Amino acid sequence: MRDKNNKMSLPQSFISKKKLILSKLAVPTDEYDDLSPKGSVDEGIRELIDEINSLEGCVTTSSCAGRVSVFLEGKKNSDDGVKNLVQDEVGMDGIPDVRAEKTAGFGGKGGGGKWLYVSHDAIQDEALTRRENDGTLCELLGMRADDGDSKISPPKNRDLRHIHFKFEPMILHVLTASLEQAQKVLSAALQAGFRESGALNLISTTSEPATPMVGIRCMGLTLESLVGVYHEAFDQGVCLVDNGQLSTLMRISNERFEENTKRIERFRVLLNEAMNPVEKKRVGENGENWEDPQARKERKRAEGLRRAQELKEAKARSEISENQDSDELSIESAPVDYIETRI
Repeated sequence: MRDKNNKMSLPQSFISKKKLILSKLAVPTDEYDDLSPKGSVDEGIRELIDEINSLEGCVTTSSCAGRVSVFLEGKKNSDDGVKNLVQDEVGMDGIPDVRAEKTAGFGGKGGGGKWLYVSHDAIQDEALTRRENDGTLCELLGMRADDGDSKISPPKNRDLRHIHFKFEPMILHVLTASLEQAQKVLSAALQAGFRESGALNLISTTSEPATPMVGIRCMGLTLESLVGVYHEAFDQGVCLVDNGQLSTLMRISNERFEENTKRIERFRVLLNEAMNPVEKKRVGENGENWEDPQARKERKRAEGLRRAQELKEAKARSEISENQDSDELSIESAPVDYIETRI
């Protein structure tokens, strides 16, 4: 919705949310904190976030530049379907409390699940090669190597807490002030290669216009593999794949970091073009500016008139020059008697 000056009229709810979000982002980096493992905006997309937030009718609500991570699942439910009971150190009355232990849902989140390794940047080739040669990739990723003493007995397999290696590309959520803005953001994301992007809240449930949320994501670059299990005896994750396999996963992740960066840049350029359109001139077959038949006709006519005028002026100058030459010749060839001589 735009006013008579063609300026976008923003819903009050959007204005309030954007103001709150920008006030949090204005906090110095060392003081800022959020719910992500890193706790702050990723440097890899900080510039993109600032550009989006400077656009009229757009504000980012959450983001991740892309990451490689190793995650340990939380504890699962016991076999009989009853959650295990755990004892707190001391209750309020001095007697240890007994409570239901938190357990992990499908996928391992909750119940004591934790990140063993998180990085939003590719590991440098030199550092990766050194780890490969030293055989210490397990330690880098927060696990210990399987030395043969850490095998888990089959009866307990249902209770195993798996360790996942995962690469995830950029994910970004942008709150928009209108369907028009949402369409521009979504179109730029899809064209840039974030093919699983979509939008929510397209219909308003209040008297104010809808403020759609655009989710920008790409599952095609995602990589996931089980690489280990948690071993109670060591109270540590044990890597069950060899150093070469870990190295392969890391190098594939590095390649996907590069592709992710390219797609982020394409999205940034396309979004800027969509939000700040510049009229483009069509190009003809030979690379010259394209023109429609009527414009070509008028241009040719103007060029013809100009050439005709130039020829007319050139002819006039030529006649004047010829007349001057003729006069000079007449004076030079006249009889001496007719030439006035003064002493």
